[in-house]
Amino acid sequence: MASLAPDALGPTVTIGEILVEIMATTLGNGFLEPIELLGPYPSGAPAIFIDQCAKIGGSAGIVAAVGDDDFGRINVERLRRDGADVSAISVSHDFPTGSAFVRYRQDGSRDFVYNISKSAASLISLTDTAKALFARAGHLHVMGTAFAIPGVWEMMEHAIAVIKGRGGSVSLDPNLRKELLAQGQTKERFARLVSVADLLLPSGDELFVAAGVDGETAAVAELFSRGVSEIALKRGERGSTFFSADGVRVDCPAFRVDEVDPTGAGDCFGGAYVACRRLGMPAQRALEYANAAGARNVTVRGPMEGAGSRAELDAFIAATPRAS
Repeated sequence: MASLAPDALGPTVTIGEILVEIMATTLGNGFLEPIELLGPYPSGAPAIFIDQCAKIGGSAGIVAAVGDDDFGRINVERLRRDGADVSAISVSHDFPTGSAFVRYRQDGSRDFVYNISKSAASLISLTDTAKALFARAGHLHVMGTAFAIPGVWEMMEHAIAVIKGRGGSVSLDPNLRKELLAQGQTKERFARLVSVADLLLPSGDELFVAAGVDGETAAVAELFSRGVSEIALKRGERGSTFFSADGVRVDCPAFRVDEVDPTGAGDCFGGAYVACRRLGMPAQRALEYANAAGARNVTVRGPMEGAGSRAELDAFIAATPRAS
């Protein structure tokens, strides 16, 4: 059984940055000379998550802010087209939509030029429309990237109280570097989020960061002792694993694909997994859809260009070989 509130209770809601991504077409180091670029692509980890959540059939909405510009419009229209509730996306007439310029190096690492802190993405606030969305929500999904936005913690506390108060649930994708945990109250706040999360969606070593201990078995046990009900561990090309507090473990192999752009894979995994579990699917099926969503997304250029509907993911699953 899923530990998450059913989709019928209300939409999955997330809070965080919306931005556009503009990508270099050539490999190299940085942006120190004129180069060809592709984009703008709709982006931002919470936006990618909620888009995939909506596209696979879950009710979903986002609290965010964009500028009164084409970069903002391309994001809002994408989310609306794919079925997300965009009522709580505010529009700033003074600040532009956030942006990220990306160039891949020969070794697969990336160089970024961001504008987030001085963009509309930094202006997220507890507006009346945000309160209204939280009031009808059935699930809150928290992403570690949101810790970089001023005022978001207070919004999270409000949302957790309202959504948990109406029988809803919480999931956490702890994509937060260890270095950030040492800043201000971040460590204590992060621990608070772990303690209220019903579902954890870590990638690799994020499992140990969330638990505060090393070793997979010890980390899983520690998280369950703190109240987490289930864990969906993302293992990249090695697939994923479900752990439940009652001792059940399910391993799901990855799909073999040719990677074009890895950005957004984990966010698509999370959006698909949360939606599937809230729609009542067993862990094995939810993991399969989540693996497929992440794998399909990396086969095309653009952070959410490969997000798939349920029919598209069914076709992908049927046609794509699994890793051994």
